[in-house]
Amino acid sequence: MYKLIAIDLDGTMLNKYGIITQNTKDIIKKVQEKGIEIIIASGRTINSVKNFSKEINSKNYFISGNGAITYDIKNDKILYENVLSKNKVLQVIKICEENSIYYSVYTENGIITKNLNFNTLYYYKENLNKEEKDKTNINIVQDIYKYIDEKDEKILKIMICDDNQSVFKSILKKLGEITDIEILEVSHMSRKLIKQGTEEIALEYFYTEITSKNVDKWNALEKLIELLNITKNEVITIGDNANDIKMIKNAGLGIAMGESAPYVKEQANIVAESNDNDGVAMFLKQYFLDNNVNNEI
Repeated sequence: MYKLIAIDLDGTMLNKYGIITQNTKDIIKKVQEKGIEIIIASGRTINSVKNFSKEINSKNYFISGNGAITYDIKNDKILYENVLSKNKVLQVIKICEENSIYYSVYTENGIITKNLNFNTLYYYKENLNKEEKDKTNINIVQDIYKYIDEKDEKILKIMICDDNQSVFKSILKKLGEITDIEILEVSHMSRKLIKQGTEEIALEYFYTEITSKNVDKWNALEKLIELLNITKNEVITIGDNANDIKMIKNAGLGIAMGESAPYVKEQANIVAESNDNDGVAMFLKQYFLDNNVNNEI
């Protein structure tokens, strides 16, 4: 019997415009009414995941920063954290600066960047359609190295982006020389759509995410599983990307989205429809509502 469902956001619960459809919200509500805990497990910042949790009426827990943070919503506190040390963050920033490659730093409070491009441009456009309280905080800072060195914020991850594959691979090699960090291996380009008036513009870029050693959504989930006194066989995970592989592989039932790369799909028990076809809603409806399976799958 399944008791917990952990769902990724980008490329999974969110459609290509960064929105949770009303259909998805309605289906999630019906599954929650069966007594099943549904939480978000995302690479996004604490505030961003907190806001999306409100949208789906997930009131207890969430995971952010790819597993750097497990958060207790009711008590408004961090249950578990494995954040980057300031020393490691400065090492990564130095390499990025020396090689003129784009990066953004995800803190407990928002995203720090020099300018809007790639992922931060996407979040900026997403913010335009949100109320002030629900926006992702984007802090534009000219000297990020100095800013981080002087501050004491928790750093969840660093995202590094470039649209030139050879430049990107060169940076990955240099980052690999830093010890005690995790470098997310993503072998495909990210593709997101933003609206510019009536026109749709595609943002395409290679990227990686740098976190502290042993940061992973599944590792964070294991802490939560222990707290809730359930087993991994009572957990369903749904995701689409390299940072979801471990939780898809280790859960009692792992679901990959239809647009996932082959190396993600091969770790899943089930491949759902794509996020733009409401794949999360379709899976939940089929397995928990239509067939009245009552978790016995």
